[in-house]
Amino acid sequence: MTNEMYQLISIVLYMGIMVFIGWYAFKRTSNLTDYMLGGRSLGPMVTALSAGASDMSGWLLMGLPGAIYLNGLVEAWIAIGLTLGAYFNYLLVAPRLRVYTQVSGDSITIPSYLESRLKDNSHLLRIVSGIIILIFFTFYVSSGMVAGGKFFLSSFGLDYHVGLLIVAAVVIFYTLFGGFLAVSYTDVVQGIIMFFALLLVPIFGLFLTGGFTETAVSIRSVNPELLNFFSGASFLGIFSAVAWGLGYFGQPHIIVRFMAINSVKELKKARRIGIGWMFLSLFGAIATALVGIAYYQQHSMKLEDPETIFIVFGQILFHPMIAGIMLAAVLAAVMSTISSQLIVTSSALIEDLYKALINKNATDKQYVFLGRAAVLVVSIVAILLAWPNDESILDIVSFAWAGFGASFGPIILLSLYWRKTTAKGALFGMITGAVTVLVWGNINILKTTVYEIIPGFLFALLVTYLVSLITYRPNPEIEEEFTEAVKLLEKEK
Repeated sequence: MTNEMYQLISIVLYMGIMVFIGWYAFKRTSNLTDYMLGGRSLGPMVTALSAGASDMSGWLLMGLPGAIYLNGLVEAWIAIGLTLGAYFNYLLVAPRLRVYTQVSGDSITIPSYLESRLKDNSHLLRIVSGIIILIFFTFYVSSGMVAGGKFFLSSFGLDYHVGLLIVAAVVIFYTLFGGFLAVSYTDVVQGIIMFFALLLVPIFGLFLTGGFTETAVSIRSVNPELLNFFSGASFLGIFSAVAWGLGYFGQPHIIVRFMAINSVKELKKARRIGIGWMFLSLFGAIATALVGIAYYQQHSMKLEDPETIFIVFGQILFHPMIAGIMLAAVLAAVMSTISSQLIVTSSALIEDLYKALINKNATDKQYVFLGRAAVLVVSIVAILLAWPNDESILDIVSFAWAGFGASFGPIILLSLYWRKTTAKGALFGMITGAVTVLVWGNINILKTTVYEIIPGFLFALLVTYLVSLITYRPNPEIEEEFTEAVKLLEKEK
């Protein structure tokens, strides 16, 4: 049996498990809340691993190792910023959002929460939120499709477009039928595979490169600056990288996990599991790239595409069957994020646009059917965007990440902690954040100076605060809900 056949067996087995989970979740999905939020029934481990797996995407196993392989540890500032951002997201956003979304209209999406929390009877806030989610998530999903196509090209020599379609087909199947539960359960399996793969590759790689000392010597012989966290980095460059952490407060596909956990008390466990998983996974991704540099230097070899270092190195290190599992880890990273983004995009289309504006009186069965149709439509658009394969995974992800972080992050934080946040303030702030990222991220001199999330987040925060101060009028219902949320939070801690 050839190496490719062994690896293909592992991949087919992995995809079969994903499809089975989709079918299992389908049997447990009976209404729109089940389909969009899993009936608020997630435990701490599922919440943590689902949030982590849906967060990291192909960037963790392809984008980050590729950047480290090319430029060294200076690229690790992004990982540092993300770890800090995720920790504070668990600490500041998770408990209050879980309670407040239940108190305020039992909201099941971020746009519906904002409308209910701020009592926006015009529905404008919900409409704009839904549109922003549609725009940036379509780009985000396309980055996953690009990663899937690259995966099959580098692993099996399969045509990029064929690989893209295979990944799309499997993800669409289990997301379309199983909804949020399928996405969350598959994320757990995918998160575990990613975790072990990212630790095993650098550990076994060190045996081939001669241990820590020999590996460091080999890396320095390529370029001594590769092990320098500050090499060639400006203050603004490091600040921009660490600022990735700001994005966590506004990522709908991540913070929706906090809304779905079964109780606030479980969030402490979820935080420990989630941050531990994240720290070790990021460390493994960075170590994979560094050990890979040493290995290729020692064997006088050249890597054509740095973003495939994890894939190629795994094939070198392990028996084809084990290498196939390593390859499945890449697919896991890609597919977990695509599926999470698809379900949130579907909820924006149906819960926040169609249900709010067109038909409030359809049955749950009709809404779930339309949610599945939305998954299919968004997937097709994302496939078309990914088809040319002319942008790097990291570039697409960074743009979408900034869009969400700047549009939703300041509004989420202010709505949870400041009673006087108003619907008009949130609306103007959200538009300011989105427009700033769209403009800044497409002007080369600006985006190469400072990451677009920084001006986008700050401008959105300032505009939301100022407009809220101007438009604030006491509202007994808002005051009552805010007080109830705070009391319930204290009670459940």
